[in-house]
Amino acid sequence: MSYHFLLDLALILFSTKVLGILTKRIQMPQVVGALVAGLILGPAVLDVLTETEFLTQLSELGVIVLMFSAGMGTDIQELKHSGKAGFLVALLGVIVPLILGTGLAMAAGRAGMIATTGFLEDVFIGTILTATSVSITVETLKEIGKLDTKVGNTILAAALIDDVLGLIALTIVSSVAGGQDSIVLVLVKIVLFFLFAGVASFFALKFFRWLMALDRGRERRRYPVLAFVLCLAMAYCAEEFFGVADITGAYVAGLVISCTPKSTYIQSKFEPLSFLLLTPVFFASVGIKANVSGMTSSLVIFSILLLLISIITKIIGCGLGAKLCHFTGKESLQVGVGMVCRGEVALIVANRGLELGVLSSAMMAPVIITVVGGTILTPIMLKLVFRHDDQVVSTPESNLVDHYDKMEQLDIVSESLLSKDEKYLKEGERKAEDDPS
Repeated sequence: MSYHFLLDLALILFSTKVLGILTKRIQMPQVVGALVAGLILGPAVLDVLTETEFLTQLSELGVIVLMFSAGMGTDIQELKHSGKAGFLVALLGVIVPLILGTGLAMAAGRAGMIATTGFLEDVFIGTILTATSVSITVETLKEIGKLDTKVGNTILAAALIDDVLGLIALTIVSSVAGGQDSIVLVLVKIVLFFLFAGVASFFALKFFRWLMALDRGRERRRYPVLAFVLCLAMAYCAEEFFGVADITGAYVAGLVISCTPKSTYIQSKFEPLSFLLLTPVFFASVGIKANVSGMTSSLVIFSILLLLISIITKIIGCGLGAKLCHFTGKESLQVGVGMVCRGEVALIVANRGLELGVLSSAMMAPVIITVVGGTILTPIMLKLVFRHDDQVVSTPESNLVDHYDKMEQLDIVSESLLSKDEKYLKEGERKAEDDPS
């Protein structure tokens, strides 16, 4: 047995953390640092790390935990009350990038700019562009004092719905790509999965609420363990029995946990598992898979075009959705720009296409350029479109900002829980000393 995987993990964790800290200091998410670490250590630059079966399986577990956490962080009640504006912004923000992204890939393939495997790869490229990550947008809006406004809350609501719609699109495309079944059979399997997920979620939620009621409000370590069991079981059933992406099952499991009384506690327990090991390995593996050495001049041009299309389609799609809901022209532009940033979801979709053999490794570099480029440009564009905008339309009836702030406090909650655990242990030791019998 070779123990080289231990050194690989050590290099990944160290490099992703160092570069993550550096990117955070220049107002960029640590995800970018992890991607760059994978690129540097991988075959593209130093060739210190290569893709192994161990790293592949660990990164797959990482993406499952990421989507499970995303599900736990989704407020279903806010989805129900997000209203017409949030839904229309999200819907058009998915449809327009999907169509134009697919069209760009088809045109580039026919022009000989890129070598695509066919229509499914073109659609996968379009699906990648449907993703939205508003973490950078939120931080920028908070900085300029525009988060708790009509525009800010619409962006947050649309981002929640965008995740769900994008996941549905990924489920359909990956199911078609995963086998030789007809489109009708694929759709039947997807419907059956969601029926199964609905029944399983109902009984799982009943079980968790019953279990938590027995403990009278106490926070037990069994909750995160059982939640993780649900996550893995749903991911397995989705992939094995219905041909649906495992991350869809994980996301549904996260939605179930988000409805339980101890959802914040359970999510706080997943933070160390995710950020200590699984998330860095996943993002680094994406960078390792990127075939930067094969970047030709035509592929560089395609990467630039993909970045431009990713920006334009979100501004047009989401801005049009806002305009249809009677936002002013300036507010519609602000909403569109706020939805431009891509992030981990785009990388998850790309990784899924790579696993299915639909997306070629050469396409990973343009995807990474699109994600990083959008991350850099979004704060700049937001500050430009909000320039000279002194009007603040607050929306105190929305809890989305409070919900986002609550999610930001999970690290603090984790530290508090750890200190409580230490307190309970000390009390137990003290009682054991007082009562030797």
